Amino acid sequence: MRVTWSPQADALVDVAVAHIAADNPAAALEWLNRLLDRVRSLARFPDSGHVVPEIQREDVREILVSPYRVMYRRSADHVEIAAV
Repeated sequence: MRVTWSPQADALVDVAVAHIAADNPAAALEWLNRLLDRVRSLARFPDSGHVVPEIQREDVREILVSPYRVMYRRSADHVEIAAV
């Protein structure tokens, strides 16, 4: 399964990393690595996230990479990271 990032999600990751790095650059890098590992795992386990409660659609899911929530859309052969 292919995993891609929406332009909005990509930009929001940059904002999150900058926000964390302002207090602790090492923590920012650690968080980014955790995020990327979790997102990569969606290629093998696209249903591992929870259905987003406020949307209630099976194809819109979320994973938590504390303190952020990563929302994604899945189809039969594709996962798109929609927002962070």
